Amino acid sequence: MTLQKQFGFWLAAFAVLALALYVLSDVLLPFVAGLVLAYLLDPLASRLERMGVSRLVATIGILSTFVLLFVLALVLLAPVLAQQLSVFVARLPGYLAQLQAIASERGGPLLQRLDLGSGLQDAQKIIADFAGQAVAWVTRVAQTALAGGQAIVGIVSLLVITPVVAFYLLVDWDRMVAAIDSWLPVRQRETIRGLVAQMDYAIAGFIRGQSLVCLLLGSYYAVGLWAMGLNFGVLIGIVSGFLSFIPYIGSITGLLLAVGVATVQFWPDWKMPLIAFAIFASGQFIEGNILSPKLVGEAVGLHPVWLMFALVAFGSLFGFLGLLLAVPLAAVVGVLARFALGQYLASPLYSGSRRAAREPSDV
Repeated sequence: MTLQKQFGFWLAAFAVLALALYVLSDVLLPFVAGLVLAYLLDPLASRLERMGVSRLVATIGILSTFVLLFVLALVLLAPVLAQQLSVFVARLPGYLAQLQAIASERGGPLLQRLDLGSGLQDAQKIIADFAGQAVAWVTRVAQTALAGGQAIVGIVSLLVITPVVAFYLLVDWDRMVAAIDSWLPVRQRETIRGLVAQMDYAIAGFIRGQSLVCLLLGSYYAVGLWAMGLNFGVLIGIVSGFLSFIPYIGSITGLLLAVGVATVQFWPDWKMPLIAFAIFASGQFIEGNILSPKLVGEAVGLHPVWLMFALVAFGSLFGFLGLLLAVPLAAVVGVLARFALGQYLASPLYSGSRRAAREPSDV
């Protein structure tokens, strides 16, 4: 098979896969979630298997423990988070109005002295309009997500089908990997194996490591904000930890929410907003200098800008399913792009040596 035919075959296969994901995105979520869960738990199952535990027993024990912990966390946290979220959405317009009033009170005299009073009024109007639109958007998203029976069916299918899919995949993981390996083209088998090993390293390093980083950061933020007596501190902390999967987004979102709520709640005491700021600053220091180097590593190969683009792009195309697939696909594309660049730099197309030897220069 010529190079052009190979390229055409893999391009067609990729197009068919993308089309299938797009068409079946509404029903694939529990199956992809089960695949992700099996991928995350496979190293633990393999370790238990090397210790003499059968694969079936190890799978049952791991998944039972995981489901039990998940249900326990859901029972303990879901009512608190749902209550805080509903109250926070209801109070959000008032918080924004109070922040606007505080900004006008503190910044108004200075802007008046600088003859920028009209600019202050325009800024207040812009902020008020933006706040109203933001509140309306949050309310509309919440109502859409919870309206009708489709959301309930989706949640039930996710909670029921995902563990079953993860169980079967985890039991047969090694056999599936061996079967797929046997299908690889013989001539390119070693090259593909090397690329897949790089992809696995990048995906595993980021997903497993970053998931643990998000869990630790969310716990740290939630406990710290709760200890300082901040309203909705647990909600803000957990949301910030969850969004930390996207570089910088979680910390910036949590910082703005925590400092804004602390300013309104404790005004005119400026110490509490500074404490909220210090909690997030210390969290970022711990993440950047301790958690990420130890748990994620330096050789993941996913640039933060590329990761943010992948999450936004795939989330927009495929919804929550796209968010699950964004990091693995970003890692795959990154490995393939680096391989293609290496092949190009090592080829005569880059150096021009063979072409220069065969063709006269006619500059």
